[in-house]
Order: sequence, then structure tokens, then C-alpha cells
Amino acid sequence: MIESLSLVDQYCHGVLRTELGLGTFEAQLGGRVGPAAPGTTFFDTQTGFAVRRWCPPLLGLEAHCPPAHYLARRRELGVLESGRRLLRSTGVTTYLVDTGLPGELTGPGEIAAAGAADAREIVRLEPLAERVADASCGVADLLSRLAESVHDAAATAVAFTSVAGVRHGPALAPEPPAHAEVRAAAGHWLTVRGPGGPLDDPVLLRHLLWLALGSGLPLQLHTGARDARAPAGGADPALVTAFASATAGLGTDLVLLGAYPYHRHAAHLTSVFPHVYADLGPALAHTGARAAAVLAEILELAPFGKLLFSSGARALPELHVVGARVFREALVRVLGGWVADGAWSLTDARRVAEMIAAGNARRLYGLSDGRGQP
Repeated sequence: MIESLSLVDQYCHGVLRTELGLGTFEAQLGGRVGPAAPGTTFFDTQTGFAVRRWCPPLLGLEAHCPPAHYLARRRELGVLESGRRLLRSTGVTTYLVDTGLPGELTGPGEIAAAGAADAREIVRLEPLAERVADASCGVADLLSRLAESVHDAAATAVAFTSVAGVRHGPALAPEPPAHAEVRAAAGHWLTVRGPGGPLDDPVLLRHLLWLALGSGLPLQLHTGARDARAPAGGADPALVTAFASATAGLGTDLVLLGAYPYHRHAAHLTSVFPHVYADLGPALAHTGARAAAVLAEILELAPFGKLLFSSGARALPELHVVGARVFREALVRVLGGWVADGAWSLTDARRVAEMIAAGNARRLYGLSDGRGQP
């Protein structure tokens, strides 16, 4: 039953449109942590081993074949055909796509076509504000355009997302800033930034978060330790506690993304705050053969209706495959084991599996099941 589950990938990115050599492909396996150390390779990671396990058979090769053989076959098929084969093997019926990363990544429409699925856009707040700033003339114009842009984006997006917390950690106060603070921060930012300069002012980031909260759409907050720019301790989702308290009762849900290796902290927050959800993404996709142990730890604490499948994949369609396959295998091992022990009934295990795979995301984001039903 778990093998046939439809999945809603509640947080992912597009894939690269270009052919990749061995070095470029390998670099993408490492995510955002930089190149592999001299004499080592990112293929020698849980992610690399999972790619070699699950992806070669989808392109007509034996599992665990050498990376060079796999990439040769990938080039033989071409980037479009190999992408289609890989994405359509996942069982994902809806992709929620963060379009805020730089680079030549496919958008929601392209990944939907390649994967024979639906797709919706997640709007990343920081690039949105940077584009607004590039076109603004002064503080008043910037703040007015910013509010309008968030409002307009909310009309078509399924959620907003932000890296503000993981980049600034304890320096980011939870409450909305006063209007005078926002105006002063906006003036300073416009003065010191160059064209295309990043938004890194804590006051403006807080203002942006509260604008997004006013839209009513779910707000996804990046946590976890895969951002090299995170300050010491800034990646721990426990730091979201004060923000979660400040936003309780507003009617807007928060989704904690990428909490690993602090996944138990994220699971605990979902049990404390009714409006806080947790994403399973990297906690499973990057732990590979150990994913079942990590999933069991999350299920110790989190209400089952507060957990969401995602691949967290970017750039490589192979990472979409790994996210889906590792998730399914972890569910089989954990829930199947509890059913075999008599701790859970088979009926309850099936129901929880369906909730985490797609049902919770459909409810949270107001998605249909492909047949027009919520």
C-alpha cells in the first residue's frame, strides 16, 4: 500500500536544464555545503549511495553501478528524457516549488510537465523584497511596493518561505517591528546596498515575515544545519519558539523546514503549538539507510497530522527520486514494524501513512487530490 501512495512534495525546487559532467553532478549532491574535500567525493555519502541504489534501474542500469557509467547513460538518454523517467517514478502528484533560488532551474510548469503532475509556487520572501528594492524610489515607495508585492503574490502562491531565522538566529526578535523602525531600516538598506544587494537587515526581515503572515498563507521557515551562513546555534528550530508564541491565534500556519539534525526539537514544537507543522525533507532524504531511525524519532513526539512529506530536492531529478524512495522505505520499516509488534493496527498504519504522504499537505495548503476533492 505504501508503494502505491500518491505523494504531495510540499517543498522542493526545480531541476537543471543542462547536461552535467561528473564534477558538476557531484557538487549538486553536496547541496549548499561547498565542494568535497580533496581526495573525497559526495558520492560517498548517504545521499550518494541512495542515488546509486534507486536511480540507475530507472535508466536501464544495475543498481549501485559506478557513477561514471550512470552519468554516461544519463547523457545518452538526454537531460529531458532522463528527467522525465526519474521524476515520473516518484509517485508525486503535486509539487510545491520554491522559485526563489538563483540559477537555471525549471519552474513549476516545467517540473509539472516533466513529472506528469500538478505544481504550485512557493514564493521566497527575500528575493521578492530585493526585486522590489531594485525598482523602488525611496523609502515610502519601497514599503508601499513591498506590501503590494506580498499581496499580489498571495493571490497565486500556495505559501511563502523565508531563510530569515536560519540566517539570523537569536538576533531576529519575534514581534513585529514598529513603523519608525521599519522606515529607518529601509532608509539605511537603500543607502548601503548596491543593485541586487541581498536583504540582510533584521528589522526589514521581521517586517517582511509579518506582511506574509497577514496574507493568511502558510509561512515556511527554514531551519536545520545545511546553510553554511547560519550563525552558531541559529539553525535550531527551538529558536522559533518565541515567534510561534507571538503568532499563535492569528490563523496563519508555520511550517518548519529542514530541521535535521534538530528534528526532535521541530517535532516537539508541533506538539506544543496548534499552528506549527514540520517537514520531513532532509531529515530523511539525507540520512539514507538510517532514515527509518530518524522517522521513528520524529514520530515519538509529533502529532501525526502535523507532519509533511517533502523531498527538499533541488537541481537534480535524482534527488526527487531519493526523497520519495527513502520516505517510502522508512514508512514501511517503521509502521510495518509497529504493526508486526501489535502496537498499531494495520488500518491505523495505512491512515497515518496517507496523512503524512499527502493528506496533511492537501489540508494545510487547500489542495485538491487531482479529482477536485480536498
